[in-house]
Amino acid sequence: MKPLEPLKPLELLEPSYEQIHIVKTSWKPFRRIDPKLVGDVFYSKLFMEHPSLRKMFSRNMEEQYLKLFDMVNIFIARLSELDRLETDIVLLARRHVQYGVKPEHYSAVGCALIWTIKQGMGRDWVPDVANAWIACYRRLSSIMINASKETV
Repeated sequence: MKPLEPLKPLELLEPSYEQIHIVKTSWKPFRRIDPKLVGDVFYSKLFMEHPSLRKMFSRNMEEQYLKLFDMVNIFIARLSELDRLETDIVLLARRHVQYGVKPEHYSAVGCALIWTIKQGMGRDWVPDVANAWIACYRRLSSIMINASKETV
């Protein structure tokens, strides 16, 4: 998968109502899948493409798989009201800075996440779905990137 283009620091792209609906609808089947499986697929892809990121995590990844799944669920459920979650997103971003996350890591995470969703959706992964996921991830990651730059 082609890397996501880096975001400009203050670029706060708003996904459309239709894109938010597409993301929420396309995520529903994943909620019935074991979070450990989704997390394993995601992190396997992330670490295969970016092995240097592995050192940021403990050896036992099961707890991380659940954290990832929970956060994705929360963000997707509240996509249409991310402004209400912005304080929580900023705090999350600041914690990530303490773990060593840098702005450039968000593109790698986005690619791994979108690849994971694409694999899970199979034939249902069409350009509108891809564009919706990219738009929503960019919105979330732009908030986190801007917050992380304020922390430094």
